[in-house]
Amino acid sequence: MLEQLGARVRLVRTPAELAEVDALVLPGGESSAIDKLSRIFEVAEPIRARIAEGMPVLGTCAGLILLADRITDAAPGQQTFGGLDVTVQRNAFGSQLDSFEAEVASPIEGEGPATVAFIRAPIVVEVGERAEALASVTGDRVVAVRQGNLLGISFHPEVTGDTSWHRHFLELVEEAR
Repeated sequence: MLEQLGARVRLVRTPAELAEVDALVLPGGESSAIDKLSRIFEVAEPIRARIAEGMPVLGTCAGLILLADRITDAAPGQQTFGGLDVTVQRNAFGSQLDSFEAEVASPIEGEGPATVAFIRAPIVVEVGERAEALASVTGDRVVAVRQGNLLGISFHPEVTGDTSWHRHFLELVEEAR
């Protein structure tokens, strides 16, 4: 989706590859597996350092969990990269069978709601003083947050083709340059 919007994209698996990018997307998937692999490949600490330096990061679903400072139900030994002053709950909407689409507020001013997909999605159960809630579903369940150059979303806009959240992230990247 970022390539469709004009961004150059590359995979990051090593500290050397991380050093060559201006921004990072932490994808969906299994947050505890991504955490373990990031430590095995010795990229976890460099990611934490780049986040602390202000590198823009988009965390989608599992990526939101990895950006959170706190997890309510972490897997044994699970760590995060941190940076977002939030507490998240993993798999808050149930199993993969409970996946659904919903409308959330667009991060782009003047645009209508974005239709996005929730797949074993986390929710933000606490938004700290440094973070800002951007969108929620089913009443007050926070599903998108921002803190400086960090953007965390519970959902997958790429599944429905909505580009507003990725465009917003690219705006953050441009502002950070």
